[in-house]
Amino acid sequence: MDFDVTRRAFLLGAASAPFAAPAFANVPAPYDWSASPPRENRAAFVRWMVDNRGEDPTFLGQRWDRLQQCLARRDLWDEADIRAFLMTPRERFVGDENLGRAYEWHHLDIGFGVTITGPHTVARMTNTLAIRRGEKVLEIGTGSGYQSAYLANLTPEVFTIEIIPPLAARTRALAARLIGEGYEEYRAIRARVADGYFGWEEHAPFDKIIVTCGIDHIPPPLLRQLAPDGVMVIPVGPPGAQHVIKATKATAADGTVSVVRSDIYGGAIIPFVPFTGGHQ
Repeated sequence: MDFDVTRRAFLLGAASAPFAAPAFANVPAPYDWSASPPRENRAAFVRWMVDNRGEDPTFLGQRWDRLQQCLARRDLWDEADIRAFLMTPRERFVGDENLGRAYEWHHLDIGFGVTITGPHTVARMTNTLAIRRGEKVLEIGTGSGYQSAYLANLTPEVFTIEIIPPLAARTRALAARLIGEGYEEYRAIRARVADGYFGWEEHAPFDKIIVTCGIDHIPPPLLRQLAPDGVMVIPVGPPGAQHVIKATKATAADGTVSVVRSDIYGGAIIPFVPFTGGHQ
């Protein structure tokens, strides 16, 4: 199910969504992959984003400040990922009740028993994938839509799966609203309601896969759908005690496939909401 951006879907979705449209201006400039906000100082960044993206200076200042923390903690290091972080308006995905906390460190509740992952974790998991423009990326657990929006600033080949139908409908309505405001990059996001454990076979193989919910093993269907030398980032472990694993699908000269694993947090426990679905 791709995002439906027709007027009917937009109106129906907006009516049922608890995300009120903030008083932001439409994006004044067409999306340009070569355009990147200046990073010499906070004021220059805010000014460029207001002029080119029509976003609120208060949230832009908070985004800039959080970026500095991500850089200091080495949660971000690649230029493309820094750009993606700065170009993605997290405040639009947290819900009205959390608007003032959009750029806080922590995961935030978005209803339906799930959360929007904290900005540092999103940054480190995404940057670990080293996504290059044109690569196909599969996200398991659409949730608020923030991760998908972030990915859409790295590659125009974004696929995302959500298992909770009403949450998927709300996020689809939000995406339609944002596209209508001028966030044209989000048109590249292809979304469906399904059990993410089984991936999205018809669009495989994927160069990169990111899983945003915790599970006690790497799902075999996702591993099969990962391209040779592809990379998956996934929280693995018992409930509330996951380790975020980078799994690289290595292929030897004789065709033998192996999985090379590493812990992107050096053994630290990073709790995630549980992976749900028919595999249980």
